[in-house]
Amino acid sequence: MVFKVVVADPTTGKSYQLEAREPAARRLVGLRIGDKFDGEIVGLPGYELQITGGTDVDGFPMRADIAGPGRASVLLAGGSGFKPRRRGERRRKRVRGRVISDTIVQINAKIVKRGEKPIEELVPTREKKA
Repeated sequence: MVFKVVVADPTTGKSYQLEAREPAARRLVGLRIGDKFDGEIVGLPGYELQITGGTDVDGFPMRADIAGPGRASVLLAGGSGFKPRRRGERRRKRVRGRVISDTIVQINAKIVKRGEKPIEELVPTREKKA
């Protein structure tokens, strides 16, 4: 099992795409949106990260107000999973619950506590193509 973990840095506004691989990725299963976890799982020793959302295999977004790990069809007026076009518009959409399971592919997180080393030293940078 592999999770793509998108780590947002609130101070700089940058985000970094990292991977959590077996067996460390197993520690993320069962956590909920809002839970904190050790950055060692994604290669950021000394950092503490907080889960802010995610996406499953088919692209359905996670929502903090839906209990459990499964999909649900709910009536939305805005927020994650639906952007209303007109004032007062509501629509029934399929979204994923707040608990991380095996079907989640991407996990969004933000930095809560920093480690000793700056994040730029720990994250490999990709070269821009010409």
